[in-house]
Amino acid sequence: MAYVGAVPWHGLGQQLTEHATIEEWQIAAGLNWRIMRSPVNFFGNAQMHTWDKQEVLYRSDTLAPLHIVANGYNIVQPADVLEFFRDLVADQGYTIETAGTLKGGRRIWALARTNLDGEVVDGDTIKTYLLLVTSCDQKLCTIVRFTSVRVVCNNTLQMALYMDGDNAGQIKVRHSVEFNADAVKAGLGLNAKAVYDNFLNRMRALAEVSLSGDMAAEIIENLFEDEGVTGGVKGVRSSRGFKSVMDLFNGGGKGSLIEGVAGTGWGLLNAVTEFTDFHAKAANNDNRLTSAWFGAGLQRKDKILDLVENF
Repeated sequence: MAYVGAVPWHGLGQQLTEHATIEEWQIAAGLNWRIMRSPVNFFGNAQMHTWDKQEVLYRSDTLAPLHIVANGYNIVQPADVLEFFRDLVADQGYTIETAGTLKGGRRIWALARTNLDGEVVDGDTIKTYLLLVTSCDQKLCTIVRFTSVRVVCNNTLQMALYMDGDNAGQIKVRHSVEFNADAVKAGLGLNAKAVYDNFLNRMRALAEVSLSGDMAAEIIENLFEDEGVTGGVKGVRSSRGFKSVMDLFNGGGKGSLIEGVAGTGWGLLNAVTEFTDFHAKAANNDNRLTSAWFGAGLQRKDKILDLVENF
C-alpha cells in the first residue's frame, strides 16, 4: 500500500510525495506485477493430468497462487486499477491518495479524492472520494463507487449506500464480462456533485434527529441483534460491541461533542462507524480494512442508517 499526506486511519502503507506519477504509484503501492493464468494440473496414477476447464491465477513476481477460476474469468490487472484514474487526475483535478493490495494480492484498489468537501454541521467536514476495487478470488466483483471520509475521525462511509435509488453512485462489473474503463466512467457519469449533494443532505437531516441515550440504546440493541448477538436484551447490552458504541455516542467518540453531532442521529451513525473502523475486533489491520470497505463492517454501516432513519 502507498499513500500521500497524513497516515491513513488503518495505519498501513508507504508515503509518496504529492503529484507522483501513475508509474511511481505502481511501484510504491506494490502494483508493478501482473496476474497470470495457467491450466490446472494434478498428479494421479503416476502421471500428470490437466483439467482444462479450470485455471490457476498467480502473481508474476512471486509466483504465489491467488485462486482457481473457470475458463473465461476476466482479469483486471493491478496496472488497470491505477490507469483508471490517469485522465481523472490530469483533466479533472482528482488526487490519488491511497492504493494497494489486500489478502496477498487478491484484492486490489485505488482511492482518489475529488474536489468536493463540505460540512455536515459547523466544524464537521467530510471529503469525497472515488474508489475502484477489484479481486481475483471470485469473492468480489469490480466496483467503482463514491465514498467519503469524516475529517475529524477518519471514519469512512460509502456514499453509494446513502443515495436515493438503487446502486446510485456506483458501478459493479462481474468478472464474467470484460472491464471497460471508459464504459464504467460513462455509466457512472462521474456525477460526483450529484452524489455528494445527496449524501450531504441526508447526513444533515440526521443531524436534525434528536436521540436520547435510551433511544440510541434501543437502536444499537436492534443493530447487534440483527448481527446475531444472542442472549436477548441482557446479552446484547452486556456485549463489548454495544458498550463500545454507546460510549462513543455518549462523548467518547472523536467529534462526538460537536453541536449537531452530540445526541443526534448523525452522532449515532458516526459512533457505529468509528467502532467499525477502529475498535471492532480484527486479526490485523488488513482484515479491519477489508471488513470496513467490503465486508461485515460495510453492512453494519448500511444497517445503522436504515435503523436511525426509520426509528
